[in-house]
Amino acid sequence: MPVPFREFVAQARLGVSREEHEKFFAGLLEGVSEPTAPYGLLDVHGDGTNVDEARLAVDAGLAERLREQARRLGVSPATLFHVVWARVVAATSGRDDVVFGSVMFGRMQAGAGADRTPGLFINTLPVRVPTGRVSVTDAVRGMQAQLADLLVHEHAPLTLAQQASALVADAPLFTSLLNYRHQDADSGSGDELDLGLDGVDLLYTRERTNYPLTVSVDDSGTGFGLTVQAAAPIDPAAVCALVHAVADGVVSALEEASPSVPSDLTQVRALGEAERKHILEEWNDTVRDVPAVTLPELFRARVELCPEAPALVFEGGELTYAELDARVNRLARLLISRGVGP
Repeated sequence: MPVPFREFVAQARLGVSREEHEKFFAGLLEGVSEPTAPYGLLDVHGDGTNVDEARLAVDAGLAERLREQARRLGVSPATLFHVVWARVVAATSGRDDVVFGSVMFGRMQAGAGADRTPGLFINTLPVRVPTGRVSVTDAVRGMQAQLADLLVHEHAPLTLAQQASALVADAPLFTSLLNYRHQDADSGSGDELDLGLDGVDLLYTRERTNYPLTVSVDDSGTGFGLTVQAAAPIDPAAVCALVHAVADGVVSALEEASPSVPSDLTQVRALGEAERKHILEEWNDTVRDVPAVTLPELFRARVELCPEAPALVFEGGELTYAELDARVNRLARLLISRGVGP
């Protein structure tokens, strides 16, 4: 029999006191004085109209390796994906101490009958990861403990967590979200979602948040699917590729880690080989044919082409090409008069 919603709310609110929430988030967010904003986007009041979406299935081999490492460490795959997202956020925000939002289920600490209460109870709370001072293994252990603590506080208001930080009142605590979802392998997603209700057909569904960057990880029990929603100018397909590349890097680091050589989370590459080649090699392919002439000859050609263009600027002073050429010639004549030759 369904439990009335008012009873669920009462149980949730009475479970943990506001003072306990404040103490926990004050400790978690101590010293956080700037927002963590991937790609520099700070607007968390959008309406989703400029958001694009991309999807990517995690490679089956990588999914199997990720689950194996989760089993080896005694953690959930969700824990590993939180570490993966922390590394992506660090790489795209230029910070090594990052905060992002994690979507909580909302029913884990709601008491008896929570599974029989109809409604949507999700909440979003901050996760903090010091990516610059931790090995991958320690990051996983720390994330496991932090997510367990967050479950205790899963009904705390986000505004309370925001107030526990050192941010100014109008600055967002974070601008990216991670939503880890469990899903039946045959249930589909998006427009293909099967509600499983006789006589009910789903015609259209569309998910959006006000945050500029959201990644959803769908766990089917065997594989994983990535869905990224990103506000312009972020390319959601590129973010999918980043998450996939970092997931591979985190898993590889865990496979290769040893007590004598701990793997550093900051050393996990955020780019796949194709993207890395594109940025470092293709974008930097600036080779140009240069005439086989001397530097003085190149300089003379420039003087003749644009004599009034700035040639040198230093401490507020400026010389045109014509002025620099005149000074060079005076110096040359002085040197020749004193016996200096080629």
